[in-house]
Amino acid sequence: MSQLNKYKRFTITSALPYANGPLHIGHLAGAYLPADIFVRYLRLKKKDVVYICGSDEHGAAITIKAKKEDTTPQAIIDKYHKQIKDSFEEFGIAFDIYHRTSSPIHHELSQEFFLNLYEKDEFIEKFSDQYFDEDYQQFLADRYIIGTCPNCGNENAYGDQCERCGTSLSPTDLINPISTLSGKTPVLKSTKHWYLPLDKYQPWLEQWIDTKEGSWKVNVFGQCKSWLKSGLQPRSMTRDLDWGIDVPLTEAKGKKLYVWMDAPIGYISATKQWAIDNKKDWKLYWKKQADEQDDACLLHFIGKDNIVFHCIIFPSILHAHGEYILPQNVPANEFLNLEGDKLSTSRNHAVWLHEYLEELPGKQDELRYVLTSILPETSDSEFTWKDYQARVNNELVAIFGNFVNRVMTLMHKYYGGKVEADTDRIEFTDQRLSDGVGKCYDEIEKNLEAYRYREALQAVMQMARLGNGYLTETEPWITIKTNPAAAKEALHNGLVLAGHLATAAQAFLPATAKKIITMLNLPNEPIAYDQEMYFNNGHQLNPSFLLFNKVEDDVIEAQLKKLLDKKAAAVPPKSADVLPAKENVNYETFATMDIRTGTILTAEKVAKTKKLLKLTIDTGIDERTVVSGIAEYYEPENIIGQKVSILVNLEPREIKGIVSQGMILMAENSEGKLSFVAPTEDFHNGAVIR
Repeated sequence: MSQLNKYKRFTITSALPYANGPLHIGHLAGAYLPADIFVRYLRLKKKDVVYICGSDEHGAAITIKAKKEDTTPQAIIDKYHKQIKDSFEEFGIAFDIYHRTSSPIHHELSQEFFLNLYEKDEFIEKFSDQYFDEDYQQFLADRYIIGTCPNCGNENAYGDQCERCGTSLSPTDLINPISTLSGKTPVLKSTKHWYLPLDKYQPWLEQWIDTKEGSWKVNVFGQCKSWLKSGLQPRSMTRDLDWGIDVPLTEAKGKKLYVWMDAPIGYISATKQWAIDNKKDWKLYWKKQADEQDDACLLHFIGKDNIVFHCIIFPSILHAHGEYILPQNVPANEFLNLEGDKLSTSRNHAVWLHEYLEELPGKQDELRYVLTSILPETSDSEFTWKDYQARVNNELVAIFGNFVNRVMTLMHKYYGGKVEADTDRIEFTDQRLSDGVGKCYDEIEKNLEAYRYREALQAVMQMARLGNGYLTETEPWITIKTNPAAAKEALHNGLVLAGHLATAAQAFLPATAKKIITMLNLPNEPIAYDQEMYFNNGHQLNPSFLLFNKVEDDVIEAQLKKLLDKKAAAVPPKSADVLPAKENVNYETFATMDIRTGTILTAEKVAKTKKLLKLTIDTGIDERTVVSGIAEYYEPENIIGQKVSILVNLEPREIKGIVSQGMILMAENSEGKLSFVAPTEDFHNGAVIR
């Protein structure tokens, strides 16, 4: 029995996009398209569901954007809120409400949450030294401070991260820190903040998250366990900022709520606004019910960079409050790459949604199909324009669209588009076809409820393949001359299958499903999954038209050229970023190094460090421990099974109390990013690298 049947209501959220820039396809693949498909599926199953999202409109990044563009934070959020909202609507993301965290109802609820925890003495109040700009008389957010990175020497590292090497930083880590406001050296000044004691909640979190093993995705569960294993620390829930939600305490004048204190609460405030607009009771979707603890199911759809906030911090806030349900699942996706490189907003290496909608009008479902086919469900995946073209032409056009077009064209050619039968209505008369379609529905439902969208979409395509195979087998264009009754029966079966294909496609390709429904002249409303599919005798079909058109080479070449032009326009790395060659060594010295192929068997973070992972590596010679400084680039659970090159005769060295026996080889680019150096073929462990 479906696990969905135990719940009366579903509260579905997608990560609130930050209102300081447009959306790209990586955002869609991470948090919005999967949620939209799942919500549409729930509605087709006649479930009570509310789908919530909105713009995240607070935080230092917005004030920085406003400063760069010589405008106000309000102007920034108004601009991008509208652009994002319009893009979502045109792409077909079916939110029940797309809200804003700048709304009064959100400010009020966020402050209520803070006061609830404050009055329960859940916060730790403490003073800390933070940088202060004496000219501007204000404390500096991390992104308002730049300086030299202590890791790679980048002179323009931010106070929270070096964007060249990726190292996470604190402002006090920077060498020669400078305020971006005045251009002067800031001073350290004591300031008071309120901290959420995550360490206090850790025992409860560990117990709660352990109950999710097997139901949560392995990448989500693994990342949560990794965070817990490293040990949680109190995190400040307030900031010294001039943009955001006021901390509702008289002693906190000028301070704002930390954006991750208010942003997830935006899900709740948006639900409240939706409930007011639709005369609903929002508490039924968010609050524990005295008699039915499992009445509502909360699901967060996010990208992997937000896992800690939705699985650790927000649940801790909800738990501390005490009145709210916790997420049943957080089906986070990994990252989508683009044409062999990471998507990057700063380098403009992206396929922006609003540009796609302008340049390829009417092709929303084509992009939905391709992205669903390659969703990064448990590991990173890649979008390429050539693959986009191949999937549209070879699958949507040649299989899906071809089947519907064949049925409709032949029905109009032979019968004027009219259903004429000896019975009151036509249904499947071929049992194999009926059973095959039933199996496809089972696969769609099973996989969607396990958040396996790629496999669910394959089942939809299998339904179209069944139809094409059936037509090829029955050949109604031939039997129309020799056995007219058999030809009519075959086309009537094909017509019923086309109706089922429209039903199955509704969650994935909503615009396409509507087109089929229009051609079939069915009521212009969603077709529930348990609804019978039949056509009455005398039913008149509407004119036929093509569902999809082939994507031509010139379209793809234009998109590829656009990406290349963006790359050429980007500032090239300085020659100084490429390190000079070291002094020559003789061959005999080089030959003393014993480098072998190996495989990572286990990986875990080294306690109280940011950079170190403890690895167990099968070298072919033995299994040995290696401590490697790659923790800021790779999650432990994601590199199990990774092939590596390892220097096996390096003298053992104790690092943080762990004896490290070797060194793995990593490539480092000019931005400080690391990549494994490994054989391109599946060599056995222990193969010598010469």
